[in-house]
Amino acid sequence: MIYRGIFKTVFLLFCLVIIYGCNTAPVPPEVKETEKQENDLWRAGAEIYLPEQYKAYRTALRLGKDHLIEVNQKFILFRRYKNVQQEFRGLLSKGSDLFENLEDLKQAKSAANASQIAFLQSKIEALKNVTSLMNEGRLSRRQLVMAELLLNEVKLMNERGRYLDAEKKLKIIPVYTESAREAISPILDRYSDKAQIAKWRTWVNEAIETSKERGIYSIFVSKIDKKLILYKNGSPYKTYSIGLGKNGFHDKLYAGDLATPEGKYQVIKKQFRSRYYKALLINYPNEEDRRQFHTAKRNGLVPASAGIGGLIEIHGGGKESTTYGCISMENNQIDELFKIVDIGTPVTIVGAIEYVNTISSAIKDL
Repeated sequence: MIYRGIFKTVFLLFCLVIIYGCNTAPVPPEVKETEKQENDLWRAGAEIYLPEQYKAYRTALRLGKDHLIEVNQKFILFRRYKNVQQEFRGLLSKGSDLFENLEDLKQAKSAANASQIAFLQSKIEALKNVTSLMNEGRLSRRQLVMAELLLNEVKLMNERGRYLDAEKKLKIIPVYTESAREAISPILDRYSDKAQIAKWRTWVNEAIETSKERGIYSIFVSKIDKKLILYKNGSPYKTYSIGLGKNGFHDKLYAGDLATPEGKYQVIKKQFRSRYYKALLINYPNEEDRRQFHTAKRNGLVPASAGIGGLIEIHGGGKESTTYGCISMENNQIDELFKIVDIGTPVTIVGAIEYVNTISSAIKDL
């Protein structure tokens, strides 16, 4: 009888478990949805872009999972998931807000990167345009090549959604653009200096007036235009394209600086045979050049062992030929000029005579 009673009790309990177990609510689907949401947020970079919000979300999620474990540890008859379900619904809402904030932030960073990319692209193009005008742009152009390579890399990163990586790279590019600008800043300063340009204009006006008054030829060289203009009786007579020294846009200070001198000179010798076909030798250095050289040497701007140099010519060999400070022309043009001018012909070499020139105009874009 005792065993029969125990058996009935166990049987009844088993039936109750089956009945109530079938009627007990299953684990809320929000739990699975939250697990997927957490993974999606991680893959979307929430930990990187919104670390504090994501950390708060993860903390709330861990707490929710602890509550779920507590409920699961109860006897099946006493498991109730209502509170857990509400908690996980709240987590899903927080995660949804986090996704929205994440997307907004990404779009903002993408737009900011795109704006900076456009700005830097414009600056690089402006610097390239300026450096193309001068021989001294070699170093700048090397820096700009590096800047462009990095900018192309940044564009690709931004297109692929690597916004933070693009943001970091964007901070490096100005190092190269500023270095490029710094390399040509002495020239930019000189060709936008109104006092310097006024000085050059005075030299040219005096040379033209002398040509007019004395009825002679006069040579005018404009570095910025890379032109040699032959005046006759105060009026332009012939115009030739020319080449300059490797550092031709600088004023010559000493031997070996590869710069083309600026000043008022004259032809002192006609060389029918020279290293570069024919040549007109000018009287560099003149007194002003010597004064400038000694001042620069006292100020430490000239190497202690350097001399002032000389042998500056207007010569043939082609306007693209290598020169170390001279003015080069095509052979047929030096032939023509050679026949016209005589020893004593004035030669005026300046950087520019217009206050608004290709270099000063380009500076506003830098």
